[in-house]
Amino acid sequence: MTTASADRLRELARLRRVRDRIDREYAQPLNVEALARGEHVSAGHLGRAFKEAFGESPYSYLMTRRIERAMALLRRGDLSVTEVCTAVGCSSLGTFSTRFSELVGVPPSVYRRQAASATVALPSCVARQVTRPVRNREAPALPAPIV
Repeated sequence: MTTASADRLRELARLRRVRDRIDREYAQPLNVEALARGEHVSAGHLGRAFKEAFGESPYSYLMTRRIERAMALLRRGDLSVTEVCTAVGCSSLGTFSTRFSELVGVPPSVYRRQAASATVALPSCVARQVTRPVRNREAPALPAPIV
């Protein structure tokens, strides 16, 4: 194995550790600087390498995980939007609502009303897959139809 390929494998392992930490600690106050410090690299390097490897920045990945969890909590219907916001680690209700609307297409309060009844008969594993947020601005464009 060449030195370059060994370095690349070490870098990918580092990035997987960062992604796993985000998955585990999404409700904690995380930022790119803290994630980078934990891996002994600069925030700029971590951001560039993470985006190259996973297609989105660490912050975008973190917010997607938070919104996914928020969707599950909102589907349960027993928590208010503010309680869900704090439960998933967001400190600003406005930022949470804006990001939620960007990813899901509707504000959290509307989603809560609509989704609670829409997924009642579905097993939770199916509901999670069906309702997973898609980053519309980052999704690849569909090819134009051939006429």
